[in-house]
Amino acid sequence: MAEKKVQAEKKPVVTADVYDILRRPIVSEKAVKLSEGNAVAFEVAANATKEDVARAIHAIYKVKPSKVNIVVVKGKVKQFRGRSAGTQRTVKKAYVTLPADAKLDLSTNI
Repeated sequence: MAEKKVQAEKKPVVTADVYDILRRPIVSEKAVKLSEGNAVAFEVAANATKEDVARAIHAIYKVKPSKVNIVVVKGKVKQFRGRSAGTQRTVKKAYVTLPADAKLDLSTNI
């Protein structure tokens, strides 16, 4: 009888490029409200995909996210003291939903 080999889940490897994907956690009213529902908001690199963000969260925090949503917020045009116009920077945000039993401590590993 042939025995089936059970593959163990690969241990995520933390490299420098993983830390380049997650720029910083976002602390705002919306992010605090999301944290009550077991979700976290991060500013991510402009070229990051949902898979990249999920891999980075799993590698850094040892938690496998259940869902990742990405939003690109375009920079606004602003007037500076009524004279010259400039633009704010465009930001890419990731809203990461975690499993019900997972907790994320943002004060460590950043």
